[in-house]
Amino acid sequence: MVKLSVIVPFYNVQTYAPDTLRSLRANARKDFEFILVDDCSTDGTAGILNRARGEIPGAVVIRHEQNGGLATARNTGLDAASGEFITFLDGDDWLAPGYYADLLARTEALGCDFVRTDHVQADGRTRTVQRVPHGRRGEVMDPRDTILPAGRTTSVDYPYAWAGLYHRRLLDRGLLHFTDGLRTAEDRPWIWRLHREADSFAVLGLLGIFYRRGVASSLTQIGDVRQLDFIRSFDQVVRETATDRDAQALLPKAVRTYCAIISHHMSSMERFEPSVARALKSMSAGALRRMPQDVLDDALDSMDLQRATLLRRLRRRPAAAKEVAAA
Repeated sequence: MVKLSVIVPFYNVQTYAPDTLRSLRANARKDFEFILVDDCSTDGTAGILNRARGEIPGAVVIRHEQNGGLATARNTGLDAASGEFITFLDGDDWLAPGYYADLLARTEALGCDFVRTDHVQADGRTRTVQRVPHGRRGEVMDPRDTILPAGRTTSVDYPYAWAGLYHRRLLDRGLLHFTDGLRTAEDRPWIWRLHREADSFAVLGLLGIFYRRGVASSLTQIGDVRQLDFIRSFDQVVRETATDRDAQALLPKAVRTYCAIISHHMSSMERFEPSVARALKSMSAGALRRMPQDVLDDALDSMDLQRATLLRRLRRRPAAAKEVAAA
């Protein structure tokens, strides 16, 4: 029986893939499988993965004939996974030797649906520890209880799918798949759904994942139209939260977070192509008008003056249908 399935999407990361694959080899075990999904790379990534298939025990390579994005690639891996536990890794990140065995042992000892872990952010030669915004470690809790408060950073604001381990029963319940086609912020609806619908989780103070920042091919570094998928993503968060049994309590958190993300993108307009910047303004204005207006009013009242003023002005901006269609 496969104990752990590790799903690793790759897209045009030939510079970094060898490090990722070496770290997987240093984590291999007879009951682990590594599902390597090549999302139709156009550089040398495919050849690197083909060689890895014979070098890493338990490695399986799946190639997309069309590029579908990170969410779709992860879903391909989920559909192929046979492990009792499931986790993710991105194709340009890496692991400490033996990390997965330690993570698995600690998770099994707790017996919960999923765990979340800290990670190390790697920016060039700089290493910074990033911690799950939840103070209680090694304690099983109801994940719903850690969504709030609305005005503070909480567990749903730490969305990284690879920073955790998930029992297969979540997959069987339909809680691990991502929204197909989302090209950025795909993990936001995913983490909110987990915290609303899973029964138990814990946070582990375990380091061993190295997240590479500043990769030129990363969507966080590219100002093209794919970045605007954050609107589809957060629309989904707000829409699904509005149907939750605790919608009245949870919606202020969802709306306030959405507003903060819009403000963040609006404050860095210079990195977007001109047509994308125009679409960002128009689509963000439409998003603000779609939010529950009483909840939005309260959220804006709770924000600092600069962000609140920007968002109120944007809210009044007429939506341009041609800009929305162009996006």
